[in-house]
Amino acid sequence: MTISADYIDKQAFIAAVNDVAKRTGHSKVLVFVHGFNNRFDDAVYRFAQIVHDSKAPAIPVLFTWPSLGDLRLRAYTYDRESTNFSRDALEELLDTLTRQSRVSEVNVLAHSMGNWITLEALRGRSIRASRSAYNLKSDKLKNVLMVAPDVDVDVFRTELQRMGSFRPRIFLFVSRDDEALRLSQFIWGGAPRLGDVNANQEPYQTQCERDRIEVFDLTSLKSADRDAHDRAFDEAPTVAAMIRKRLSEGQVLTTNREPDFGEKVEEATLSAR
Repeated sequence: MTISADYIDKQAFIAAVNDVAKRTGHSKVLVFVHGFNNRFDDAVYRFAQIVHDSKAPAIPVLFTWPSLGDLRLRAYTYDRESTNFSRDALEELLDTLTRQSRVSEVNVLAHSMGNWITLEALRGRSIRASRSAYNLKSDKLKNVLMVAPDVDVDVFRTELQRMGSFRPRIFLFVSRDDEALRLSQFIWGGAPRLGDVNANQEPYQTQCERDRIEVFDLTSLKSADRDAHDRAFDEAPTVAAMIRKRLSEGQVLTTNREPDFGEKVEEATLSAR
């Protein structure tokens, strides 16, 4: 439960992050960017659940943007404009976190429409980096986990090309039975959404291998009365175990097409216990 809420300015926020790092010994930060139809209180609750389930040894930072908190079509377009409005703020947050001496690594977990604002922030950072004497190896933003991304596949490809080598490692979690993304595809005139592609088919397989994108297909984890769009969070301890394993050991998430994802999840869960 949320036990308190206080307004703090930027300097107080920085002090709070450094204080948590000092008290806990955790130097890695996990930033969560929520998706469509998630108001502030919903986002706080969801992220608290993610942190609790994953037991991730990281400093949790929630980035919220002004979602209308409604399922109607007008709310969808409102939320999309809100992400565009908020992209500079997310970029500033990432820059602020990576500049802290007590922070060794920043990781981003984005869900649904939150992946669009995340891509826009990454694109902005890459443009600035390419114009300066920037050392990619020194960037503390290491990993971006894109869960059920409500992003046009072609737009995603273009964004990656624009970023070039100035980007973190990307991990993609998809479900090929995601009804929410199918509705989004209809809204956008039939344009395929990144979160429901079949990464074993072309051209996606070649493109992901070329861009070093690790893809995890959650379709096989489906169960009754579960929304595929939230499967990565509802099917505990699957993705939560992976996040915990990645943050605690500093290893790169990898997945082979054999054995299947379910077996890999079981391995990750057992080793993380």
